[in-house]
Amino acid sequence: MSVLSALRHPIVAAPMAGGPSTPDLVSAVSAVGGLGFLAAGMTDTGRLVADIAAVRARTDRPFGVNVFLPGDGRVDEAAVSAYARRLAPQAEQFGVMLGDPVGGDDAYPEKLAALLADPVPVVSFAFGLPDRAAVTALRERGTEVWATVTRPDAAGAAADLGVDAIIVQGTEAGGHRGGMPDDDDYALLPLLRLAAGCDRPLVAAGGIADGPALAAALAAGAVAAQVGTAFLRCPEAGSSPLHRAAVAGVAPTALTRAYTGKRARGVVNDFLRTHDAQAPVGYPQVLHLTRPLLAAARRDGDASVANLWAGQAHPLARDVPAAELVAQLSAAALVALRAAAERAGRWG
Repeated sequence: MSVLSALRHPIVAAPMAGGPSTPDLVSAVSAVGGLGFLAAGMTDTGRLVADIAAVRARTDRPFGVNVFLPGDGRVDEAAVSAYARRLAPQAEQFGVMLGDPVGGDDAYPEKLAALLADPVPVVSFAFGLPDRAAVTALRERGTEVWATVTRPDAAGAAADLGVDAIIVQGTEAGGHRGGMPDDDDYALLPLLRLAAGCDRPLVAAGGIADGPALAAALAAGAVAAQVGTAFLRCPEAGSSPLHRAAVAGVAPTALTRAYTGKRARGVVNDFLRTHDAQAPVGYPQVLHLTRPLLAAARRDGDASVANLWAGQAHPLARDVPAAELVAQLSAAALVALRAAAERAGRWG
């Protein structure tokens, strides 16, 4: 039996790198019958191993780990240097120096080796598709492999690799675009329908923060929804007070490269408005460049500068325990589907 077919609720807690996806959040979602996900991106392998152990200590239910795939390393160094000069005065105002815009692979080989040595139920990949060797090795150890796509053609390519499920991420989603290239703008429902031809279960991601939106994704062909922003205000999440306040507000969101050099959706603030047009393509170089500045902004509680990842439906997020949120979303989706069926029956 696959992990998806064994869920009591069709809800996957999206892996949110940078702090929100704590072992407490992951285990709470899995224990109630959803699927929690740890975020391995932007953390070291030792922390990942410790987080996996912490989840296992809290629940015996399945959970997943999300891994960032490394890029090809190519970047316009002159453009990154120009961006650094642009940001330097702002960093000085916060009393910090910008970081070194180095490349890197986010310790991908080490993290993959750790997941092969101590398998978890599900491993998902973002920032492209894994190679066939990684898919085969993980599946031989009993791990399901999920791929993240943001384009219809990528869904077919993922299916050809033999993955077990495909996360279909619409442009409404908060945080980084999970596919490559990252310049697509497919909304979730059209992308779901265009990806429906591949013979793999689809997990919908993007703008799903209440029961009716979950119902819409299920009606459009998904077997479950990957929900992120809706969990950011849960007490188990590691979201900062600054982040929680932004998610609770009604400010619009936008996609930008200003913070990391890779397109990601966050709440619009002064930093995003000021620097978006000049931000170069360059992940993880820009991420490393801006890290000290963004950390200082969080330290000082400055929401005008800090990155505040959130999806378009963030005003629907509520401050409730994660298990309660999972149950409420699932129940409300069922009510919405029944109401839709009743309305459709009047056409007959």
